Amino acid sequence: MRLLLVRHAQTPSNVKFLLDTAVPGPGLTELGERQAAALSEALAGQDIEAVYASTMIRTQLTAAPFAAARGLDVHVRDGIRELSAGDLEMLPGDSERGLEYMRTVFAWAAGDTGLRMPGGESGTEALARYDAVVEEAARDGAATVALFSHGAAIRMWTAARARNVDVSFAAAHPLDNTGVVALEGSPGTGWTALSWAGATVAAEGEGGPAGRPLDATGAPRAGCDDAR
Repeated sequence: MRLLLVRHAQTPSNVKFLLDTAVPGPGLTELGERQAAALSEALAGQDIEAVYASTMIRTQLTAAPFAAARGLDVHVRDGIRELSAGDLEMLPGDSERGLEYMRTVFAWAAGDTGLRMPGGESGTEALARYDAVVEEAARDGAATVALFSHGAAIRMWTAARARNVDVSFAAAHPLDNTGVVALEGSPGTGWTALSWAGATVAAEGEGGPAGRPLDATGAPRAGCDDAR
């Protein structure tokens, strides 16, 4: 099975760099609407058979143009929503307290899943809900599935579940709006990341540190900006 984890298009809270994780959340900016419309062309080479989106408006609006162009339904699932910021909700992500959000997220990815976001969920809870949607998609039998989700959730889940992406890589490589992480595998056998925002991800044990992205020449490639 091929799994495409697609980050939603730009929102007003992204522009202001706010930790906006409550359901249903904001819609898209004008730029975000153009980004969503462009996904049909960007994903034209992918034989996607099923589309899932979170319960947050921004993922559904991002998925809608692509799903309509393919004649696919959008399956809305709460499990792939953004990681709850709890008491940190609507704080600037780069503020002193706001930085605790991503520190907690990457602690989960590193295995400290019992840690709880201040006033929010634990890593165990966050991974379980995300895993459940991935498992549902796998049971449905589609060869390629697109999950329209969120930046922190995608980075955390991939670092926790992909054998060739480690926490240091995920922390150093934010995902732009409508950026895609492509993986291959299954819930039973595990996952291997194939690409991260268009850059090939080296297989475990190949080409240096696990999860280091390579460009077409085999040289390490730099990351990109992120917000929620």
